[in-house]
Amino acid sequence: MKICPFCHPEEIILANDLAWARYDKFPVTPGHILIITYRHIADFRESTAEEKRAINNLLHQAWDLVDTHFMPDGYNLGVNCGTAAGQTIMHLHLHLIPRYHGDMPNPRGGVRGVIPEKQNY
Repeated sequence: MKICPFCHPEEIILANDLAWARYDKFPVTPGHILIITYRHIADFRESTAEEKRAINNLLHQAWDLVDTHFMPDGYNLGVNCGTAAGQTIMHLHLHLIPRYHGDMPNPRGGVRGVIPEKQNY
């Protein structure tokens, strides 16, 4: 059985009673942060109302942190739920991905880019 890398918090930059945050070890862009529940659950739908509030509170703190240190031009938020959606670590985590003008040729469509031919409409 593979050990869950998110069940052992490390390199914590923000935290509360139900969730914690760290910089992504494989960032999409500078300042990419993961917000992770302490409780091992795979899917956002399994999270309690309290966990959702905890994630949201850390999200707002992370936005402030990234705005201060990285000054991005925009953001993408993402939660992968299930292998068909690209989830590789079956422990709930939210991606806060800072975006910068010029980080890709045409960002139109944003998260629709998970299926590239559907991004530009």
